[in-house]
Amino acid sequence: MANQPSSAALSGRKTAIHPLAVRITHWINAIAIIIMILSGWRIYDASPLFNFEFPGEITLGGWLAGALQWHFAAMWLLVLNGLFYVCYGIITGHFKSNFLPLTWQSLWREFKNALRGQISHELGVYNAVQRAAYIGVICMGAVLVLSGLAIWKPVQFQELTELMGGYEGARLVHFIAMALVVFFILVHLTLVALVPRTLWPMFSGRAAGGQEEAK
Repeated sequence: MANQPSSAALSGRKTAIHPLAVRITHWINAIAIIIMILSGWRIYDASPLFNFEFPGEITLGGWLAGALQWHFAAMWLLVLNGLFYVCYGIITGHFKSNFLPLTWQSLWREFKNALRGQISHELGVYNAVQRAAYIGVICMGAVLVLSGLAIWKPVQFQELTELMGGYEGARLVHFIAMALVVFFILVHLTLVALVPRTLWPMFSGRAAGGQEEAK
Protein backbone atom coordinates (compact mmCIF):
# COMPACT_ATOMS: atom_id res chain seq x y z
CA MET A 1 0.00 0.00 0.00
CA ALA A 2 1.44 3.39 -0.98
CA ASN A 3 2.30 5.93 1.71
CA GLN A 4 -0.06 8.83 2.21
CA PRO A 5 1.02 12.13 0.59
CA SER A 6 2.62 14.64 2.91
CA SER A 7 0.96 17.92 3.85
CA ALA A 8 3.36 19.75 1.53
CA ALA A 9 2.23 17.62 -1.39
CA LEU A 10 -1.44 18.16 -0.57
CA SER A 11 -0.99 21.91 -0.39
CA GLY A 12 1.11 22.00 -3.56
CA ARG A 13 3.83 23.93 -1.75
CA LYS A 14 7.25 23.75 -3.41
CA THR A 15 10.12 22.64 -1.22
CA ALA A 16 13.82 23.29 -1.85
CA ILE A 17 15.53 19.89 -2.06
CA HIS A 18 18.66 20.29 -4.22
CA PRO A 19 21.03 23.25 -3.54
CA LEU A 20 22.37 25.13 -6.55
CA ALA A 21 25.93 23.87 -5.98
CA VAL A 22 24.73 20.25 -5.98
CA ARG A 23 22.77 20.74 -9.21
CA ILE A 24 25.64 22.44 -11.04
CA THR A 25 28.25 19.88 -9.97
CA HIS A 26 25.85 17.04 -10.78
CA TRP A 27 25.43 18.10 -14.41
CA ILE A 28 29.11 18.97 -14.88
CA ASN A 29 30.04 15.54 -13.52
CA ALA A 30 27.49 13.91 -15.83
CA ILE A 31 28.97 15.61 -18.91
CA ALA A 32 32.57 14.90 -17.87
CA ILE A 33 32.01 11.24 -17.06
CA ILE A 34 30.11 10.57 -20.30
CA ILE A 35 32.96 12.13 -22.32
CA MET A 36 35.48 10.08 -20.35
CA ILE A 37 33.57 6.83 -20.88
CA LEU A 38 33.08 7.28 -24.62
CA SER A 39 36.66 8.44 -25.24
CA GLY A 40 37.94 5.75 -22.85
CA TRP A 41 36.26 3.08 -24.95
CA ARG A 42 38.15 4.36 -28.00
CA ILE A 43 41.42 4.28 -26.06
CA TYR A 44 40.64 0.75 -24.89
CA ASP A 45 40.07 -0.37 -28.50
CA ALA A 46 43.62 0.69 -29.37
CA SER A 47 44.94 -1.97 -26.96
CA PRO A 48 42.12 -4.21 -25.67
CA LEU A 49 42.41 -5.91 -22.31
CA PHE A 50 39.92 -8.61 -23.23
CA ASN A 51 38.78 -10.42 -26.34
CA PHE A 52 36.30 -7.76 -27.43
CA GLU A 53 36.19 -4.16 -28.63
CA PHE A 54 33.62 -1.41 -28.36
CA PRO A 55 31.84 -0.45 -31.61
CA GLY A 56 33.41 2.66 -33.09
CA GLU A 57 29.99 4.30 -33.41
CA ILE A 58 29.64 4.62 -29.63
CA THR A 59 33.18 5.88 -28.98
CA LEU A 60 34.50 9.44 -29.01
CA GLY A 61 37.66 10.87 -30.56
CA GLY A 62 37.79 9.14 -33.93
CA TRP A 63 41.33 7.88 -33.36
CA LEU A 64 43.68 7.29 -30.42
CA ALA A 65 45.20 10.79 -30.24
CA GLY A 66 41.82 12.46 -30.56
CA ALA A 67 40.33 10.20 -27.89
CA LEU A 68 43.23 10.97 -25.53
CA GLN A 69 42.64 14.71 -25.94
CA TRP A 70 38.95 14.34 -25.10
CA HIS A 71 39.79 12.02 -22.21
CA PHE A 72 42.32 14.33 -20.55
CA ALA A 73 40.14 17.41 -21.01
CA ALA A 74 37.21 15.64 -19.34
CA MET A 75 39.51 14.24 -16.64
CA TRP A 76 40.60 17.70 -15.47
CA LEU A 77 36.99 18.88 -15.54
CA LEU A 78 35.96 15.88 -13.46
CA VAL A 79 38.82 16.34 -10.99
CA LEU A 80 38.25 20.06 -10.41
CA ASN A 81 34.49 19.71 -10.22
CA GLY A 82 34.79 16.63 -8.01
CA LEU A 83 37.13 18.37 -5.58
CA PHE A 84 34.72 21.28 -5.31
CA TYR A 85 31.80 18.91 -4.69
CA VAL A 86 33.68 16.94 -2.01
CA CYS A 87 34.78 20.11 -0.23
CA TYR A 88 31.26 21.52 -0.45
CA GLY A 89 29.77 18.26 0.84
CA ILE A 90 32.10 18.16 3.85
CA ILE A 91 32.01 21.85 4.77
CA THR A 92 28.23 22.32 4.44
CA GLY A 93 27.32 18.96 5.95
CA HIS A 94 25.67 17.84 2.71
CA PHE A 95 27.30 14.40 2.92
CA LYS A 96 26.38 13.93 6.56
CA SER A 97 22.75 14.93 6.14
CA ASN A 98 22.12 13.11 2.86
CA PHE A 99 24.35 10.01 2.92
CA LEU A 100 24.60 9.21 6.62
CA PRO A 101 23.85 7.26 8.70
CA LEU A 102 24.25 4.12 6.62
CA THR A 103 23.98 0.76 8.36
CA TRP A 104 24.15 -2.81 7.08
CA GLN A 105 20.68 -3.44 8.53
CA SER A 106 19.07 -0.55 6.65
CA LEU A 107 20.96 -1.42 3.47
CA TRP A 108 19.80 -5.05 3.60
CA ARG A 109 16.21 -4.01 4.34
CA GLU A 110 16.07 -1.61 1.39
CA PHE A 111 17.79 -4.13 -0.86
CA LYS A 112 15.11 -6.73 -0.06
CA ASN A 113 12.43 -4.11 -0.74
CA ALA A 114 14.07 -3.37 -4.09
CA LEU A 115 14.00 -7.07 -5.02
CA ARG A 116 10.26 -7.07 -4.29
CA GLY A 117 9.78 -3.91 -6.37
CA GLN A 118 8.85 -1.87 -3.29
CA ILE A 119 11.13 1.16 -3.34
CA SER A 120 10.22 4.37 -1.54
CA HIS A 121 10.97 7.57 -3.44
CA GLU A 122 10.83 10.70 -1.33
CA LEU A 123 12.24 13.70 -3.15
CA GLY A 124 15.34 14.98 -1.42
CA VAL A 125 15.62 11.94 0.87
CA TYR A 126 17.82 8.98 -0.09
CA ASN A 127 17.12 5.46 1.11
CA ALA A 128 19.96 3.20 2.24
CA VAL A 129 20.55 1.66 -1.20
CA GLN A 130 20.74 5.11 -2.81
CA ARG A 131 23.13 6.33 -0.11
CA ALA A 132 25.41 3.34 -0.63
CA ALA A 133 25.26 3.81 -4.41
CA TYR A 134 26.19 7.50 -4.24
CA ILE A 135 29.02 6.87 -1.79
CA GLY A 136 30.21 4.04 -4.01
CA VAL A 137 30.21 6.07 -7.22
CA ILE A 138 32.15 8.88 -5.51
CA CYS A 139 34.76 6.29 -4.46
CA MET A 140 34.82 4.83 -7.97
CA GLY A 141 35.43 8.32 -9.35
CA ALA A 142 38.47 8.62 -7.12
CA VAL A 143 39.69 5.17 -8.23
CA LEU A 144 39.23 6.16 -11.88
CA VAL A 145 41.38 9.25 -11.42
CA LEU A 146 44.12 7.49 -9.43
CA SER A 147 44.32 4.50 -11.77
CA GLY A 148 44.26 6.89 -14.73
CA LEU A 149 47.28 8.72 -13.31
CA ALA A 150 49.07 5.38 -12.86
CA ILE A 151 48.42 4.54 -16.52
CA TRP A 152 49.31 8.02 -17.78
CA LYS A 153 52.53 8.47 -15.77
CA PRO A 154 53.61 5.00 -14.56
CA VAL A 155 57.18 6.16 -13.86
CA GLN A 156 56.34 9.43 -12.10
CA PHE A 157 53.64 7.66 -10.05
CA GLN A 158 55.48 4.37 -9.74
CA GLU A 159 54.41 3.75 -6.11
CA LEU A 160 50.78 4.18 -7.10
CA THR A 161 51.29 1.99 -10.16
CA GLU A 162 52.91 -0.75 -8.08
CA LEU A 163 50.06 -0.56 -5.57
CA MET A 164 47.68 -1.44 -8.39
CA GLY A 165 49.77 -4.36 -9.61
CA GLY A 166 51.86 -2.58 -12.22
CA TYR A 167 50.84 -0.93 -15.47
CA GLU A 168 48.57 -3.76 -16.65
CA GLY A 169 47.08 -4.03 -13.17
CA ALA A 170 46.27 -0.31 -13.22
CA ARG A 171 44.59 -0.76 -16.61
CA LEU A 172 42.45 -3.55 -15.16
CA VAL A 173 41.53 -1.46 -12.10
CA HIS A 174 40.64 1.44 -14.40
CA PHE A 175 38.45 -0.77 -16.58
CA ILE A 176 36.60 -2.31 -13.61
CA ALA A 177 35.98 1.12 -12.04
CA MET A 178 34.68 2.38 -15.39
CA ALA A 179 32.37 -0.65 -15.70
CA LEU A 180 30.96 -0.03 -12.21
CA VAL A 181 30.32 3.64 -13.02
CA VAL A 182 28.54 2.63 -16.25
CA PHE A 183 26.43 0.18 -14.24
CA PHE A 184 25.55 2.94 -11.76
CA ILE A 185 24.54 5.26 -14.62
CA LEU A 186 22.30 2.59 -16.18
CA VAL A 187 20.56 1.89 -12.85
CA HIS A 188 20.29 5.62 -12.15
CA LEU A 189 18.67 6.31 -15.53
CA THR A 190 16.32 3.35 -15.08
CA LEU A 191 15.11 4.71 -11.74
CA VAL A 192 14.63 8.16 -13.25
CA ALA A 193 12.56 6.59 -16.03
CA LEU A 194 10.46 4.74 -13.44
CA VAL A 195 9.99 7.84 -11.28
CA PRO A 196 10.29 10.77 -13.74
CA ARG A 197 9.22 13.38 -11.19
CA THR A 198 12.71 13.11 -9.66
CA LEU A 199 14.31 14.64 -12.78
CA TRP A 200 12.96 18.20 -12.85
CA PRO A 201 14.15 19.08 -9.30
CA MET A 202 17.72 18.49 -10.52
CA PHE A 203 17.17 21.51 -12.78
CA SER A 204 14.92 23.69 -10.62
CA GLY A 205 16.02 22.58 -7.15
CA ARG A 206 12.43 22.58 -5.94
CA ALA A 207 9.47 20.20 -5.99
CA ALA A 208 6.27 19.46 -4.17
CA GLY A 209 6.79 17.36 -1.08
CA GLY A 210 5.49 13.85 -0.71
CA GLN A 211 6.53 10.30 -1.14
CA GLU A 212 5.50 7.63 -3.58
CA GLU A 213 6.26 3.95 -3.65
CA ALA A 214 7.14 1.99 -6.76
CA LYS A 215 5.22 -1.26 -6.95
